[in-house]
Amino acid sequence: MGGDFNASRENADFSGRAVSAKYVVGVDLGTSNCELAYLPVEGGNGEPSVLEIPQFVAPSAIERRGALPSALYVGPEEERGLADWRLPWNETSLDGDAETSENDGETGKDDKTSKSGKGGFFRKIFGIGSGDKTDAARSSGTSNPNALYLVGEIALRRAAETPERTVVSAKSWLTHSRVDRREPILPWGAPDGTSRVSPVEASRRYLAHLAAAWNDAFPDAPIFEQQVVLTVPASFDESARELTREAAVGAGFNPETLIFLEEPSAAAYAWLAQKGDAWRKELAVGDVALVCDVGGGTTDLSLIRVEEEDGDLVLNRLAVGNRLLLGGDNVDLALAHRAAALFAEKGTKLNPWQAGSLWRQCRDAKETLLSETSEDKGNGEETYKITAFGRSSQLVGGSVSVDFPKAEATAIVLDGFFPICSLDDRPRRRSGAGLREAGLPFEADAAITRHVAAFLSSRTDDDGAPIRPTRYLLNGGVFKSKAIAERFEEQLRAWFPDAPPTNLNPDADLDRAVARGAAFYGLAKRLGGIRIRGASARSYYIGIESAGLAIPGVPRPMKALCVAPVGMEEGTELAVPSDEFELVVGEPAVFRFFGSTTRPQDRPGTLLDLVEDDGELLETDPIETALEAPESENGAVGGVEYVATRFRTVVTELGALEIWCEEVGGPRRWKLEFSVRED
Repeated sequence: MGGDFNASRENADFSGRAVSAKYVVGVDLGTSNCELAYLPVEGGNGEPSVLEIPQFVAPSAIERRGALPSALYVGPEEERGLADWRLPWNETSLDGDAETSENDGETGKDDKTSKSGKGGFFRKIFGIGSGDKTDAARSSGTSNPNALYLVGEIALRRAAETPERTVVSAKSWLTHSRVDRREPILPWGAPDGTSRVSPVEASRRYLAHLAAAWNDAFPDAPIFEQQVVLTVPASFDESARELTREAAVGAGFNPETLIFLEEPSAAAYAWLAQKGDAWRKELAVGDVALVCDVGGGTTDLSLIRVEEEDGDLVLNRLAVGNRLLLGGDNVDLALAHRAAALFAEKGTKLNPWQAGSLWRQCRDAKETLLSETSEDKGNGEETYKITAFGRSSQLVGGSVSVDFPKAEATAIVLDGFFPICSLDDRPRRRSGAGLREAGLPFEADAAITRHVAAFLSSRTDDDGAPIRPTRYLLNGGVFKSKAIAERFEEQLRAWFPDAPPTNLNPDADLDRAVARGAAFYGLAKRLGGIRIRGASARSYYIGIESAGLAIPGVPRPMKALCVAPVGMEEGTELAVPSDEFELVVGEPAVFRFFGSTTRPQDRPGTLLDLVEDDGELLETDPIETALEAPESENGAVGGVEYVATRFRTVVTELGALEIWCEEVGGPRRWKLEFSVRED
């Protein structure tokens, strides 16, 4: 959610507490790469700078790079002694990164990490405590603390050779509620006996590496004392955000100065940072910008409209899309599938781990083959060499290579992921198969353009007419390909031939825009600069069990009561009009919560039958807790009670949604709370 701070809070963090940060730090925890950008608080009016991050590129070889690949190599213990794995900030540990050390000084941790940030009900589910350093909390994230842990470029390179020991796409796993994201499950599908880590632990190690690099570069301004803006997909639900927060706090970030910002908004802020005050000359009242952010693991969509307020232009975010596990990883896998077929044509049968190696290599192939400067082999056709190392039944040692033609790669990507479609087309929601392997719930339909069509068609203005973009902004590594960017523009022209949207920033830094935009946003939030404002882009619901006769083995149907509509502003509250409901107090109970970005028509008190919902409501992780019955007049605490209750919803100035269960005809009330902050 949003809303500018007033003057009395311009120099406060998101908790309202005055801070003495020297810098605002923007962190992009990407599926494929992590970046860190920053601006000084005093005099920081220019474009944010990007921190060069030291990392291993080979054993005992360290280089500084503008990005840290989001890859984690989990090697056997014996590899720890085969090279000098010390980084500049880690002179005593051989763990390969400062993240594994208990030395607080290496990651900026100190006694301040024990201060609890603002809690939410997910802390009750996951046992999350800010700065929690108990053995139980640490051991839950890794199966072998003595393994060799390497993050960054060297891990990405080893992924091509030993994919069974390399974690990638950890960020996508944070959204997968069907697995325990705090248990060591990655690399997914690795052989028995392989050391593993949890998605939260992998994310923590990436962030801790960034924190250690910052502390090494700015020893007089430790990361714990800075204002940090951490970006997340707009589609992250509350549990994924809370798990990301846990990873960040475990990495040494201060929970009291940590702010989340949605990635599409961060890309827009990067454009604002680049334009300065000149942005008002490029946009007019009524302009609507579509932000399409295709990252490594997710596709995020947002709409931002230019409006007028007190004679000045303001930016209001209108809508965000649902969670789409569809992005660059899918493109890489599609190219790897074709590469495997090319090997088969040469008589080479690949085993599953070689296929996994191809997936990693095809990340590089995608950028090269779809660029304008692919290598010409002299036969008039541009190709990319892909190698399978000798791990198949037909290869004992050695390796074999194939040349991947650029024309085939272009056809696979454009026709498979960006096909020209009608604005009335909709993505296929199910594959039709009755069984599938366990793993990430990727979208059944890979056509990104069909998902964009569904997003645009489902958003309407106040008059009920579909919202049509006049401008668009691209973000994400896939759009570094001129062919893909041109196809997206072609699709928009086909949808809106009379007034095709124009690209706001054709020269955008697609790799670092999110981190730079996050830093710019953090400074604007502190100093009162231009901000993209917006109330809640989602409506929120609480699950209500239907009354009825008990039937053995058949659960009672569930309904969903809207307790917060789309557009609810920070600092507001409302009484939810509804019938009375019975609240269980005095014993453990499960509370279910849902959110939706596609039901703006629902008002507080709207009661939906979940069996007829058709997938428009997305359920967050439930909370299981026991609400205590207040003491009676004689000091005794009652047992189990069924209390007639109605709901009151409060969105605090801090962006937290509080659902108060108020006793009908009595003074008692109970609070359920979780964070719904959108930025």
